[in-house]
Amino acid sequence: MQTRRFLLAGGAALFSGGLVVDALARPRHGAAPSSSPVASAPAGGMTPETPATTPVGPVDTMARWACILDYGSGAAVLEKNADERMPPSSLTKMMTAYVTFGMLRAGRLKLDQMLPVSERAWRMQGSKMFVPLGQSVAVQDLIQGMVIQSGNDACIVLSEGISGSEEQFVALMNDTAGKLGLTNSHFMNATGWPAENHYMSARDVAYLALRLIHDFPEYYHFFSEKEFVFNKIHQQNRNLLVVKGLADGLKTGHTDAGGFGLCASSERDGRRVVMAINGLPSDGARGREGERLMGWAFANFENAQIVNKGEMVEQAPVWMGTSQTVPLVAAQDFKMLLPHGWKNSTHVGVDYDSPIIAPVQEGQVIGQLTVVLPGGRQATIPLVAGQAVPALGVLGRAARRLHL
Repeated sequence: MQTRRFLLAGGAALFSGGLVVDALARPRHGAAPSSSPVASAPAGGMTPETPATTPVGPVDTMARWACILDYGSGAAVLEKNADERMPPSSLTKMMTAYVTFGMLRAGRLKLDQMLPVSERAWRMQGSKMFVPLGQSVAVQDLIQGMVIQSGNDACIVLSEGISGSEEQFVALMNDTAGKLGLTNSHFMNATGWPAENHYMSARDVAYLALRLIHDFPEYYHFFSEKEFVFNKIHQQNRNLLVVKGLADGLKTGHTDAGGFGLCASSERDGRRVVMAINGLPSDGARGREGERLMGWAFANFENAQIVNKGEMVEQAPVWMGTSQTVPLVAAQDFKMLLPHGWKNSTHVGVDYDSPIIAPVQEGQVIGQLTVVLPGGRQATIPLVAGQAVPALGVLGRAARRLHL
């Protein structure tokens, strides 16, 4: 006989994400890869009035593209055109940084290594750290110039120093993007300079940020530095959330086609959020919207511990065993990202075949703990026997049958 017991029950809408398991191995949470051309922010900085979708209902944002991920689970808590191809501008430099950090980790590059400045790098337009022509610059200075000052010239020096040419470095960027599962990203340069067929999606930007934080914790501090002085030129970090202490990284960007963009991450009360927005009409709007959405993400969700590994959730009846019941315990921690007040909106049940036939081995899978999500979607973990229950001997079985 199938037994189901509901431990918690409610009727309100629940987050549509899943169990927190190996989030880094599952970067894709949305639609299939886009095959459409790269979209641009509407002229004049105006953005569509369509709200973002979230597990707690629609949320208005003036961003043209947006994606907010919970770092611990990889689950998206806000999405707006998150899988649409967009001009990433200097958000591209996050991939340049990822490749550079990988070279440092592999020992193929050193922070104090000096790289020569080519004329091409020196002449590069846009935001600059003002590298000196014909001289060499330390890798650490180039990284700071790239992520703090958003220096296009620093990116060229790094790409040429690592791969021999920017073109060869870009091939490495695209190969790395494929390995990370960034299926809506393609790079034509290392800087984010406007180019045909150069694009990312907001979800890819956010997931790349998540991987930067996870894969290279020893280098992530570069993104949190508020200012940098090079060649007697002082420049402030362009990420307003970092300057105000509301985020500990990552990057900003701007082009006419893509508008103003921001990728930021912050950790509060043991929970980290990663946000990517783009297509804002101004630098000020980017900062205000980034601050507002970051606060919203922290205020509306929590990592809910449904059950701890080894915790008993049920005493299940046993047929013909030395004990008439066996404790069912959780095989693993069961944690989910849920809206605040989740206990009033969650269906949690226990499923197993009853009675359980002896003998029962300790650790034997007996049933499952299920969280029922809206629309019939479910997240489950196994329930196992918390102790062994041997079968009764011949006389014991006879006595039990006689008793029944």
